[in-house]
Amino acid sequence: MPYPQINTDQLKVYPLTQRKSKSKIHDIVIDPESKPQPVPACEPIITETAKRILKAKESGASIMLAYGAHLVKNGAAPLMIKLMEKGWLTHVATQGAGTIHDWEFSYLGRSEEDVRANVATGTFGTWEETGKYINLAVQIGATKGMGYGESLGAFIHNDGMNVPTVDELKTTILNGLEQEKPDITAHVELLETIKKFNIPPGPLAITHKYKEFSILRNAFQYKVAATIHPGIGYDIIYNNPYANGAALGRGSHTDFKIFVKAVSNLTNGVFMSVGSAIMAPQVFEKALSYANNILLQSDQIVKNHYILVDDLQESVWDWTKGEPPKTSPDYYLRFLKSFNRMGGEIRYISADNRTLLHNLYWKLKEMTGVN
Repeated sequence: MPYPQINTDQLKVYPLTQRKSKSKIHDIVIDPESKPQPVPACEPIITETAKRILKAKESGASIMLAYGAHLVKNGAAPLMIKLMEKGWLTHVATQGAGTIHDWEFSYLGRSEEDVRANVATGTFGTWEETGKYINLAVQIGATKGMGYGESLGAFIHNDGMNVPTVDELKTTILNGLEQEKPDITAHVELLETIKKFNIPPGPLAITHKYKEFSILRNAFQYKVAATIHPGIGYDIIYNNPYANGAALGRGSHTDFKIFVKAVSNLTNGVFMSVGSAIMAPQVFEKALSYANNILLQSDQIVKNHYILVDDLQESVWDWTKGEPPKTSPDYYLRFLKSFNRMGGEIRYISADNRTLLHNLYWKLKEMTGVN
């Protein structure tokens, strides 16, 4: 027999406008054209990284950047957007929290709540619009074959989405069953959501006043793949009646396959992990193995790739001597250990993500003469 489950219909959600937010977008965003704070200790690695990015762009190799949610909360989105605009990034990746702050900033202009206070009152994460629209965007996007990142980026860019009719979905489902198409489950899940919440068909207009600051929206606009790699129950969008683990799983699995495809083009390319201590190394190591598995069937392999890892943790161990023993705390730092097992050339910087990206952007401008 199945174990008892909570009834999601009992969950009470609240308007997002009622929430006290800790960060306002105009208070945190960094002007990319302002002069960055110098970091002499990191200058050689930043210069090396910029050179590798330009070589990768010239050769058509992937230039990937995986980031944690703090990059968004730190106001570094405009730096990411500039890197995408100039063609210095071909792929961006984050976890669920990175999308939540991205969407809330673009929709409301503020984000981040007091976790301690709101857990005590049962209100942490129970914000109607955040959970409703992110979940719905991913569900609708899935019916078009889009992953989590592209679905949400399109939703923000287009200031809404189009809700199909019940009859349209039923027709698609029935035709799919007759033709034995495997992709109709996304339509089934969306049909269930539309009927459960009585969502009217047609355009669902949701204005995003601050979408200029959205990484996902700009990735969609500049045709840069944006992939999302969440965990079920990790994010506040699960504290919402619209949450659908199957739909979110489908969207993130689509994104993982997009991620693997990008990794398979990483020969002579660049992969950067910025403030992502768990997601980036964990997803990257599986993706690299996946890519090599397919490439090796044609006597190829990902090689000559360059990895830059940025985090705030000071590394005590000298990784040029190999892995530390299990008695060393450094052994358990995934963003050091996992990436050091991935071949290629690896560099580690202990720096604020804003400072790193700001200086990297300026270094690339300096090398190319781009304004």
